[in-house]
Amino acid sequence: VQLQASGGGLVQAGGSLRLSCAASGRTFSSYSMAWSRQAPGQEREFVAGISPSGSSTFYADSVKGRFTISRDNAKNTMYLQMNTLKPEDTAVYYCAVARGSGIASEPSMYPYWGQGTQVTVSS
Repeated sequence: VQLQASGGGLVQAGGSLRLSCAASGRTFSSYSMAWSRQAPGQEREFVAGISPSGSSTFYADSVKGRFTISRDNAKNTMYLQMNTLKPEDTAVYYCAVARGSGIASEPSMYPYWGQGTQVTVSS
């Protein structure tokens, strides 16, 4: 499994970014996927997860109402639309593929990870 995350960058507080995660090497549409993030000196934390069909999603409380996770199985791509960004959203964002169809909120439950994309929100 190969995952390529992109779309990060520098944005002012209140701004928006859209992250993408292109997947290859696996039957993409059979597995749940997720976004997690890791800020300097902190543990990796779950941000959002999505079921194989995209019909179910789950968000961390810290991003609920501001971030939207989605996927396009025809393009083998997952997205994270991030609105109303805050300085505390600054982190490296990683995409991951689950072992099955359930959405786990613990990053250690995801065995496949991309290389990460940096998101920096200035105040």
